[in-house]
Amino acid sequence: MTITEVRENDVITVSIEGRVDTNTSPQLQDAILKSFQKVNQVVLDFEKCAYVSSAGLRALLIGQKTANSKKGTMKLIHVPAILMSVLEVSGFINILTIE
Repeated sequence: MTITEVRENDVITVSIEGRVDTNTSPQLQDAILKSFQKVNQVVLDFEKCAYVSSAGLRALLIGQKTANSKKGTMKLIHVPAILMSVLEVSGFINILTIE
């Protein structure tokens, strides 16, 4: 998995490429938390993400809780259909902001 971070004013966009699984989810969680240390608005771009495991969902949940505690926002963009179905089945579609 490769993570790229781009800051534009008060928004950080974190682009995820590859697979988010048990081995790589700590990287994603770390990137999300470090982004929230710098800004209150984080965008996660999943356009090039092929897979997200339950460990990856946990990282997203921690990111959303961090956003809520900082009165910030975290949104997911370019979510592939396969990931969208996982978010729907798990109920995360009701927790996360997805565009």
